Amino acid sequence: MSNGSKSVRAETAAQFILNFIVMDTKTLARVNNVSIVLTSDENNRKLIPIRPICEALGIDEDVQNRKLKEDDFLSSVATLSVATGSDGKRYEMVCLPYEFIFGWLFTINPKNVKEEAREAVSKYRIECYKALFYYFSSQSEFLEEKQKIVDEKIVAYDLLRENFKQAEKKPETSQNRLVQSKRFYL
Repeated sequence: MSNGSKSVRAETAAQFILNFIVMDTKTLARVNNVSIVLTSDENNRKLIPIRPICEALGIDEDVQNRKLKEDDFLSSVATLSVATGSDGKRYEMVCLPYEFIFGWLFTINPKNVKEEAREAVSKYRIECYKALFYYFSSQSEFLEEKQKIVDEKIVAYDLLRENFKQAEKKPETSQNRLVQSKRFYL
């Protein structure tokens, strides 16, 4: 048997396995007449191929792949998966898990996209900045409010403890203080 026929069989077997493993590909949106798709891997993890997004935005896919490889975190979650391309054929593409695609999109500079996509990318980035602000500022306000409540409870506890000690020493005169501290605590 020649090396050429082994290679053809290996490619055919590999393609069969890839087509068998790949789950359904679903269109999430159409951007600039390009379908943005969602696929899944053998673990049923939702993945988004970056090639269609690069096509839709008019950015260089190779540059984006390099950026992914250089990013410590994104390079650890990026994967190759088979998905249906805009021509209806199945291709092996670099994909990101669904939950991380929005962060990657945030890194795209609007100056590097097609003119017709520039405004949408700029608006998206502004929305991301706002979402981050609201997430972190709301959490900060929540923690500040919670700390105030904890501090008030500590003061009330200390007051009750002090009044209890006083009541042990002078039971008849500290009855009023104990009632007052209960009102403060409640």
